[in-house]
Amino acid sequence: MESLAINRLGFFKLPITLNQRDSAFRPVRQVGFGSCWRRRIGNRCLRVVKAVEDGNGGNKDGAVEDEKEDKEEVEEVGLFLGMERDESGSIIGFNLSPHYGRTEVIDSDEDAVTDVQEKQEEIEEDVSETKVTYNVVFVTAEAAPYSKTGGLGDVCGSLPIALAARGHRVMVISPRYLNGTDSDKSFASALDLNQRIKIFCFGGAQEVSFFHEYRDGVDWVFIDHPSYHRPGNPYGDNLGAFGDNQFRFTLLCHAACEAPLVLPLGGYTYGEKCLFLVNDWHAGLVPVLLASKYRPFGVYREARSILVIHNLAHQGVEPAASYKNLGLPQEWYGALEWVFPTWARTHALDTGEAVNVLKGAVVTADRILTVSEAYSWEVTTIEGGYGLHDLLRSRKSVLNGITNGIDVAEWDPSSDEHIASHYSADDLSGKVQCKISLQKELGLPVRPEVPLIGFIGRLDYQKGIDLIRLATPELLQDDVQFVMLGSGDPQYEDWMRMAESNYRDKFRGWVGFNVPISHRITSGCDILLMPSRFEPCGLNQLYAMRYGTVPVVHATGGLRDTVENFNPYAGEGSGEGTGWLFSPLTTESMLGALRTAMQTYREHKESWEGLMRRGMKRDFTWESAAKQYEQVFEWAFIDPPYC
Repeated sequence: MESLAINRLGFFKLPITLNQRDSAFRPVRQVGFGSCWRRRIGNRCLRVVKAVEDGNGGNKDGAVEDEKEDKEEVEEVGLFLGMERDESGSIIGFNLSPHYGRTEVIDSDEDAVTDVQEKQEEIEEDVSETKVTYNVVFVTAEAAPYSKTGGLGDVCGSLPIALAARGHRVMVISPRYLNGTDSDKSFASALDLNQRIKIFCFGGAQEVSFFHEYRDGVDWVFIDHPSYHRPGNPYGDNLGAFGDNQFRFTLLCHAACEAPLVLPLGGYTYGEKCLFLVNDWHAGLVPVLLASKYRPFGVYREARSILVIHNLAHQGVEPAASYKNLGLPQEWYGALEWVFPTWARTHALDTGEAVNVLKGAVVTADRILTVSEAYSWEVTTIEGGYGLHDLLRSRKSVLNGITNGIDVAEWDPSSDEHIASHYSADDLSGKVQCKISLQKELGLPVRPEVPLIGFIGRLDYQKGIDLIRLATPELLQDDVQFVMLGSGDPQYEDWMRMAESNYRDKFRGWVGFNVPISHRITSGCDILLMPSRFEPCGLNQLYAMRYGTVPVVHATGGLRDTVENFNPYAGEGSGEGTGWLFSPLTTESMLGALRTAMQTYREHKESWEGLMRRGMKRDFTWESAAKQYEQVFEWAFIDPPYC
């Protein structure tokens, strides 16, 4: 076959009004030939031309006197570069074809295409940010604003939107909780898809249905079943955890595996080549089901699963006899098998045998993520691994950590509707007004010069509430004010009420959780205290820095990753850091860090403002986290799936 010599190449730009059925090519700006604009072929420039045709393929305004000139132009240009597309419209190849219509020379000088070149480079830059797009399926027990008890809801309510904005097709699957309160209104926009499926587990066929809402570029899918309709939060009520949580979240996992296959969202199903992001133990059966129920029969062979661990302390451990209820083949029992050590057994005849859903996910997931880099190391240690440290250490090659982001639109001191005065890193004057307003609202003496310390979080052992309780009498001997917001262990709730009555001018405790109040405490306080025993990521310290509130935190997990210890002597005396980290976790160490912070606040105002501004300028957006997730997506598809 003879080779074809191309002496000159012309790119054709079609008018917008041209019917695509009458042409085999499309506007060149959609292709990405930025580099071609800057090259010469031989000693001649590329010419930018456009074809001018009528609906029948003829000349639109071809005057007789121009025909000869048009022919010469066609002969000079010779061929044009056309594109081949598949049925979906995606480009699958290119070809060179003769052009017989009239060509209008736009410009033949290299300088004249500079504007086109610059616009093309901008388009290429935008497209290049996301090299490959995926069908991403989040499986989670909660997703804000529909359901939320903590950081898990924030992550699964924000990260999907950030990924969708980067070009991925994203679905979030979560239960449709109805508890008879105003929170039920969150699901008002979700419509019934009229799609019922039967799930075989727990000794019978369980029917579930699907509700759907398309919002912010994301398909929000809710699994509906009567077991999700009850008072309380997603996991329990004031009497404790629900006794049928294993059943409720087993339904979620089975339904999540079926949803990409049966739900025609936007006219198309997600199909088998999905990337499942399974969050904590509630979704932990998904990778086990993919490996045991689907892949042996040729389904989901190209799918991958990534386990995201938000809190390793909760693992979904139930008696071994419950395995038969999970809808898994009997031979897969070993993946979930769990034996408690002798010291952890309840009585002499207790064999310690159980099933551990999170363990099954760790074994079968293609990759594992934690919500901070430091936590990815801590889960491999005896202290932080909660019995899974050896298994996680064996999978260290596929274990990574990515720090969570925050919703910078909701948490923005320059536009927050919940706070008394707006401010920014360039103008901090509004923060003192927020402090005065908070003191008035809580009934504290209005003293802007006094350091105001805040705490926001659950009242439980993990958050170090016992240390705060022990340190409070000594701390409040100083000229300081302390505000706490949270709920949890009844003994700590009672202590907060008692402390408020004992220290009327210095302490306020708000039992419960209130979103506007949390914003006002974050903006009005000078210092945020977080003495957590372990903290996979933590969000409150990110919110605090965003609002110019200086964090004092225990050096663990995500707190250690996100808070930089203050050094007043760095940068030729200008200082560096965004807060204080203390270790070990003792009352003495915590009080020492707080006293240093309070002294800096009182005596070194310039250094304190530097701390505030550096924290406010830190990048904790979900856009940054989404880019890191994309890298893990790529790694997940390099290796074959778990079988």
